[in-house]
Amino acid sequence: MSVVLTEVRGPVGIATLNRPETLNALNTPLLDALAEALETWDADPKVRVIIVTGSERAFAAGADIKEMAPKSFAEMHQENIFGRQLDRITRIRKPIIAAVSGFALGGGCELAMALDILIAADTAKFGQPEITLGIMPGLGGSQRLVRAVGKAKAMELCLTGRVMEAAEALAAGLVARVVPAAELMAEAVKLAQKISAQPLPAAAMIKDAINRAFEMSLAEGLAYERRAFHAMFATHDQKEGMAAFAAKRKPEFRDE
Repeated sequence: MSVVLTEVRGPVGIATLNRPETLNALNTPLLDALAEALETWDADPKVRVIIVTGSERAFAAGADIKEMAPKSFAEMHQENIFGRQLDRITRIRKPIIAAVSGFALGGGCELAMALDILIAADTAKFGQPEITLGIMPGLGGSQRLVRAVGKAKAMELCLTGRVMEAAEALAAGLVARVVPAAELMAEAVKLAQKISAQPLPAAAMIKDAINRAFEMSLAEGLAYERRAFHAMFATHDQKEGMAAFAAKRKPEFRDE
């Protein structure tokens, strides 16, 4: 049985985490397969947007404790358990939507936060319960969560292990949208198709600029954005987009 199911619907690649017996707990084979699928689509010009999802019960209920439990500090450090794959995933240039239903806890929450747009079913539950296992978040939970919901809420969630419902996650800014569970994939695909109609170079540049906003000062980020904005005027799609706007017609982008 494949631990990641893949399909392509027109310009949209869909990767479904598939370890139902563990509520999609993240282990090395699953994350290796996911990273490989995303890298393949990143290099495929026919795929323009990617969706990562899980099952109705769980996006991913956490990292696989059975794989981690016997490891020593030296083994965790040298093998970079799970971190190596997350680093590969965050280097994908095409937009990635996380479609989350059910549990997204620990590593599952961290994986979702590492992607670009998070859409949640009204059944989704988020949290970083690592402290209840005697450890702490290790795949971005203490970093990306702070940037998404602020210090106070991130501190509370990480120090208590409390689970956050979808409505609270939306109000806190962790997710972009909450939809009925039965409509989750339809809404994710609709969003992916809307993004896929846009010029890919501009989409990749926007993704890069927004991600850099988390790592630069405001002055540095503004300077980077300005240079990237100016660079867009060297593209065919900028000329076509503005000409189409002036002529009141639909643009014909060529991704160049």
